[in-house]
Amino acid sequence: MRISIQPFAQDRVLAGTLQGQEVFAKLVAATRPPSDPEVCFLDFSGVDVATTSFLRESVVAYRNHARSHWSNVYPVVANLAARVREELENFLIDRGDALVACDLDSHGRPSNVNVVGRLDGKQHVTLRAVVEAGEVDAPTLAASQKAADAVSPTAWNNRLAALVTKGLVMEVSSGRNKRYRPVLERLSYGT
Repeated sequence: MRISIQPFAQDRVLAGTLQGQEVFAKLVAATRPPSDPEVCFLDFSGVDVATTSFLRESVVAYRNHARSHWSNVYPVVANLAARVREELENFLIDRGDALVACDLDSHGRPSNVNVVGRLDGKQHVTLRAVVEAGEVDAPTLAASQKAADAVSPTAWNNRLAALVTKGLVMEVSSGRNKRYRPVLERLSYGT
């Protein structure tokens, strides 16, 4: 799924709470929730500037809505201009929040996949463990930790659920168990 944000821009600029709310409503209307987990790329190609208020009311609101209403939709921002990325990153850092960002080529292939914003220490450790494993469940994470750093499977489940809520990790059902993998391959977690 790929939704272009550029048609909503005026002179390559997206600004303000009202415009953000309007775009949020259009994003929700354009989304057809899939039956299996899927990434929804919010493509910012052709957008030079987006204000914090716009990003808060559109992108972050859409991510929050998608993750709370559509369990199989994982929003990722794509092709961010430097000024848009800086605005989004500063906002997310201030909130202690994060999103996945990437570049998309004309065929929809992602590259430069990374986390924009900030994760707390435990979320950072959890994301790193998922990225390193590729796909993992909470009991496996608990069993793989050193005895001195032992954390119960329940604690790992809570940490993984927080990353799923942010859309950084994808939840995949495997029978009665839940498995987790990075929302995109080659995810860099250097936040």
